[in-house]
Amino acid sequence: MTTTPLTRVQTNPASRARRRERIGLITEASRRAGTYAAGAGDRAIFPQADALAGLDAFRQPLPQDGRPAREVLAELDTFGSPATTVVNEGRYFGYVTGGTDPAAQAAAILAGAWDQNVGSGSTAGEAIDAVACQWIVDALGLPSQSVAAFNGGATVANLTGIIAARDALYARAGWSVAEQGLVGARPLRVIVGEEVHTSALKALRLAGFGAAQVERVPTDATGAIRADAFPQDTDDHTLVLLQAGNVNTGASDPFADIIPGVRERGGWVHIDGAFGLWAAASPQLAHQVAGVEHADSWATDAHKWLSVPYDSGIVIVRDGNDLARAMSADAAYLHPTAEAPMNKGIQMSQRARAIETWAMLATHGRTGLADLIERSCAHARRFAAGLEEAGAEILAPVALNQVLVAFGDAERTAATIAAIQAEGTCWAGSTVWHGRPAMRISVSDAATTADDVDASVEAIVRSWASI
Repeated sequence: MTTTPLTRVQTNPASRARRRERIGLITEASRRAGTYAAGAGDRAIFPQADALAGLDAFRQPLPQDGRPAREVLAELDTFGSPATTVVNEGRYFGYVTGGTDPAAQAAAILAGAWDQNVGSGSTAGEAIDAVACQWIVDALGLPSQSVAAFNGGATVANLTGIIAARDALYARAGWSVAEQGLVGARPLRVIVGEEVHTSALKALRLAGFGAAQVERVPTDATGAIRADAFPQDTDDHTLVLLQAGNVNTGASDPFADIIPGVRERGGWVHIDGAFGLWAAASPQLAHQVAGVEHADSWATDAHKWLSVPYDSGIVIVRDGNDLARAMSADAAYLHPTAEAPMNKGIQMSQRARAIETWAMLATHGRTGLADLIERSCAHARRFAAGLEEAGAEILAPVALNQVLVAFGDAERTAATIAAIQAEGTCWAGSTVWHGRPAMRISVSDAATTADDVDASVEAIVRSWASI
């Protein structure tokens, strides 16, 4: 593709010098990033004590006078790089955090140079955003008319979906939140599972729903809502939050058994699917989220299983009018289109988050996406088998990519977790499952191999034996 050349505006020497400096800094930053990536595989997954001590270099008062940008960049690399957690080498298993897909990382570098604000309109940024949103709806098998929007993470995506639900339920009853607010409106009934994620509870609170309004439904041994315990008396003032992918076990709620009845009675169903919703993109695993497509709204993250850089949350709403009702804004100087990202989310100004996701999906395609998800789950099963063979206790069936492990009593389990985190081969976090402390292993990095799993199992068992 060619573009029509424009008459170059003559710039003074100072402007040309600033341009050269900017280009030089971008090039230098890319070189340092490459060096960091090249050496990351030889480091402990969690930074060592000397690297953490080096962070004191940053703990200084605001300087009176500035320094050359290259010097600042060098300091950032010298003291910051060694004190980072290595998340891209296949052996970080904490917080359901994927590494960074190479294509997405490269796209992020280019997008940073573009510096596009897609909130109220950006040619390339908005066009790529629209395509990426439609690809996600397609990949997840959701209704084709659904409208998706990128935002700052699953908490924000949950909040956006909950606000859209709140305003839509009131609008159906003839009450406009935009005009009349919430004071005097009939309270909504809110129903969640006992294992609801804290981000969903935070989103409910931010949307104006206090803890006293939230009803909890009992869950089974995997953390999924018991359909037989779900209320059958919901109505058109009911908001139900279901979960795709329990943060400890990976299990999902029985969507097909719950959603149709809630919607038939006029209620709204929102799905918190930060990572588990992506099971829908896998032919092997889609049965675990069967019926999820019948909900009214969904929240997920691209910076988890899709391995794009932070932060890339996504909200999806079945009826775009419901999303626009809650999120649209305008001003005389803006003139945004109805499809502009600012009219589909909380933020007005926002970076072009969709670029990295577009690059990842364009590189892997539908087949590669499914393979990524299925490989992670196979590695999780390999983890569980190896640890169980060594005598550890697997506390819940491995549904997706989460493994829950205990190493005897609470004290020994906690000591084993601390030991493996200090040992450096891999990193796994702690949790509590049905009152028992446990190690939680989240296999979310596309870089993870069977060799990484085996090396990690060996290191965990060795650390356990040392206690």
